[in-house]
Amino acid sequence: MDPEAFLDLANQVIKLKMYPYFDVAHSLLCALAVREDLGAGAQSFSRKHPLSCWLSTMLVIFAGGMVANGLLGEPILAPLKNTPQLLIGTVTWYLVFYTPFDVGYKVAKFLPVKVVASAMKEIYRAKKVYDGVTHAAKLYPNAYVIMIIVGTLKGNGAGFTKLLERLIRGAWTPTAMETMQPSFYTKASLVASIIFVLDKKTDLISAPHALVYFGIVIFFVYFKLSSILLGIHDPFVPFENLFCALFMGGIWDSLAKLLGKGQPKEETKDAKKTN
Repeated sequence: MDPEAFLDLANQVIKLKMYPYFDVAHSLLCALAVREDLGAGAQSFSRKHPLSCWLSTMLVIFAGGMVANGLLGEPILAPLKNTPQLLIGTVTWYLVFYTPFDVGYKVAKFLPVKVVASAMKEIYRAKKVYDGVTHAAKLYPNAYVIMIIVGTLKGNGAGFTKLLERLIRGAWTPTAMETMQPSFYTKASLVASIIFVLDKKTDLISAPHALVYFGIVIFFVYFKLSSILLGIHDPFVPFENLFCALFMGGIWDSLAKLLGKGQPKEETKDAKKTN
């Protein structure tokens, strides 16, 4: 592609309006995620506890803004003041859970629909990450860590509210902490936040901002579609394993075991008893 045409395409992407189509895709996949998290009992739960079902879905849809606002000292419920987006979320929730013969859920699960909605949601995610970094930069111009944290939370706030979201539905799962087992979306949002901060606050990235933004969008969309179509769920895992082996004690633990110094105390006691 001609460089000027590519830059023009990047400028068009950065100017995309999220309302209403991208909001619909985001809300639809959030409602779908809640239903799939409920499992086989989703339909009966939605009939018995519609308020709980609606609240948990709205929390997933608006999680990024709520968590970021809470950390920045702003009203946590402020994202809910966007009435059109709230209506979109409510309509998509109803379609996924309550349409006759489960038509809404089946359409949302239909592969072509899911692929298109997922691609749109990742464009939406890139916009949220960038907005989070930009907003934090206005409040704390030199606090790079805060910008990265807010951008990450805006990109995948639902991962950090999963514990509360499940609790609203009556399920207590204390191990469902995003900080213990970060999902790919949290890692990707973290990387995107770092890149946006470097682009915004330093001279390390010389490319035009539109190209940087477009590159992040391509990154998000590519790996999301790869997870749906090819089963590639987390490309960061090999790099994490290598990093942990080199810098988090993994290689030294392995050497200690090879030298016989890393055996658990219980195993050594059992060995002595058998002798």
